[in-house]
Amino acid sequence: MTKRVTFTQAWEGNTDCLNCAIRSSALFSGLTEQDFESLHEPVEQLTLDAGSVLYKVGDNGHHLFTVRSGLLKLVQYLPDGSQRIVRLVRSTDVLGLEMMVAQQYEHEAVVLRPTELCRYPKEAVTRLSQQNPVLHKDLMTRWQKALSEADAWITKLSTGSAKKRMANMLLRLTETENSSECYLLSREDIGSILSMTIETASRTISEFKRTGLIKEISHNHFALDIPALEAVVAC
Repeated sequence: MTKRVTFTQAWEGNTDCLNCAIRSSALFSGLTEQDFESLHEPVEQLTLDAGSVLYKVGDNGHHLFTVRSGLLKLVQYLPDGSQRIVRLVRSTDVLGLEMMVAQQYEHEAVVLRPTELCRYPKEAVTRLSQQNPVLHKDLMTRWQKALSEADAWITKLSTGSAKKRMANMLLRLTETENSSECYLLSREDIGSILSMTIETASRTISEFKRTGLIKEISHNHFALDIPALEAVVAC
């Protein structure tokens, strides 16, 4: 579902933008009313179901996206046809930053859980970032965050024992939720994230359940023993 919202409506709160839970951390949080008045392109609010594809590798891109709620995976495909998940994208994250310097998206963005996003024309973001140092700085900060995520993905989720990689992934799934609970991804996605077979992923999860590192609350919904998982990572 798509809903079009003008920048003026977003600023004045004529939609639910004014009370948006991520307004203070969203891409345009540092803009003034005058900044909003200088723009005419609409913001589009998108609601996507799990399994939806937001964009594919090589698609010509004209928009950036802020995630309001939900979870997406960014996927790249290897020459043999297998996939690698290179990043998970959650609330307040920005998708499509490469559009600021390129013409095509670098990943396939697939929705893992029901997701709400705001979609912005890249031309509006480019123009405003040239005029507004606050937005320009925020864009640079988000670039750095994406680079840090990529570094962490390589150092924490692709190396070490299967137990250590699994523990690191579980801790990362909860670190932005302020909770000791999480919903696990599919075994195929876990294998893709952690560079392990589906069988190894299933066996490691079973071991974590047996030893009490995780406890199943409902289907695929787990409570985590955070200190114990941190001990696995540290050993």
